[in-house]
Amino acid sequence: MDELELLKKDWKKNDGQFKQVSENEIYGMLHKSSSSIVKWIFIISILEIIILRLFDLSMFFDGNYINKLKQIHIYNSLEFITIINIIVSGCFIFLFYKNIKQISSTSSVSDLMKDIIKTRKIVKYYVWYNLIIAGITGVIVIYFQSKYDANLSVLLEKYEYLFVISCALLVMFLIFVFYLFYKLLYGFLLRRLKRNYNELQKIEY
Repeated sequence: MDELELLKKDWKKNDGQFKQVSENEIYGMLHKSSSSIVKWIFIISILEIIILRLFDLSMFFDGNYINKLKQIHIYNSLEFITIINIIVSGCFIFLFYKNIKQISSTSSVSDLMKDIIKTRKIVKYYVWYNLIIAGITGVIVIYFQSKYDANLSVLLEKYEYLFVISCALLVMFLIFVFYLFYKLLYGFLLRRLKRNYNELQKIEY
């Protein structure tokens, strides 16, 4: 945004006759910056999805791991969650790609502002989906392990209250770690989009 700030300072020094030219230049910079940010969101999300989904799928090619999952009756549940994750991830990739196309072809300030809002919403939905699915998966794994794993079932019988609280804290901790990861990964890009949106508001209004 340094280049944009310099342009804005130069704009204030000039007469009013240069206002429209400067507005167009500022819009061009914001349009280019926003398009670049959305492309980075798209690239990062694809890399993240590929790594996570390949990791999920790789586990189902490990015979020993599959046997362990079947012993605690969780194989079918995790298989179903993995399939849902792949489908939903594909939908988010499509939406991110669609946003790139929309922002690249946007030709007005108001349309660009709408595209920025839409992009921020989709990223937030994507993050919330992953946090929720992580929490659900954690609960399912702990439930089945405590029910069918002999060692954990003994602990559950002896220290039921403490065991439940410990498991709940563990799931919340894992969700919090995921939240920090996404906050770091996408937070910087979303803040830049927000700044662009604020600058566009000044032009529009």
